[in-house]
Amino acid sequence: MSKQADIVTLFEEFSGKIPDNNELGIEGAKLVAAKLGATVEDIRKNFSGFVSDTEKTIYDIYRLHEEEAGDAVLAKFLAAKSGKPIYRVLDAFFLSIAQSRKARAGKALEAILGGLFKQCNYPFDQNRVINGKPDFIMPSEEHFRAHAADCIIFTAKRKLRERWRQIVTEGTQGAAFFLATLDDEVTTEQIGEMRKKKIYMVVPATLKVSTVYKHEPNVISFEDFLADHLDPAIARWKKHNII
Repeated sequence: MSKQADIVTLFEEFSGKIPDNNELGIEGAKLVAAKLGATVEDIRKNFSGFVSDTEKTIYDIYRLHEEEAGDAVLAKFLAAKSGKPIYRVLDAFFLSIAQSRKARAGKALEAILGGLFKQCNYPFDQNRVINGKPDFIMPSEEHFRAHAADCIIFTAKRKLRERWRQIVTEGTQGAAFFLATLDDEVTTEQIGEMRKKKIYMVVPATLKVSTVYKHEPNVISFEDFLADHLDPAIARWKKHNII
């Protein structure tokens, strides 16, 4: 078997032993609910805590599964390849694991937010193609098609770097655009550019008060997003029989 075939087989066997994000999310959410509470009011009052704790818990669970799967597939592989060159195979294998871990972490935040929005009975459509593909359209794609300026567009990116620019085209006709992140390294220059594009950055409350973010009006906590933006929109949509 060629080195490339060995890499593919090794990674496939490894991946097959790791639960998918939905399974990890359910397990993580149960643990966090046992710690922080499980009612809608519990979540709304401490939305930041639920986001941060669930993300960390899911990551910890994943790393345990990753270690167990790695031990199992490597023990088998090393036994079969005794005395043969394996460095390049292992190097590529560990690189694939690192890339997969990053991809999972990026999607996990979206899944966590979607789960919390559902538990709080907030209406949304997810991953719909409008002008781009934002994670959440509130209250619905149908209402966006009819009255875009009355909608909220909400997207999640665990780390921003320069990727926030790609969201500018995603639903820019909406009444407001909100970008949720756990990134604590966004610069004041980037935040200023977002402000010009009418983008709010939504972060856990601890990040808002403990970093330079506290001086930026378009950086808000998850709790502020609910109280100042989403809840008033919910009241408006109900008043006009939209939801």
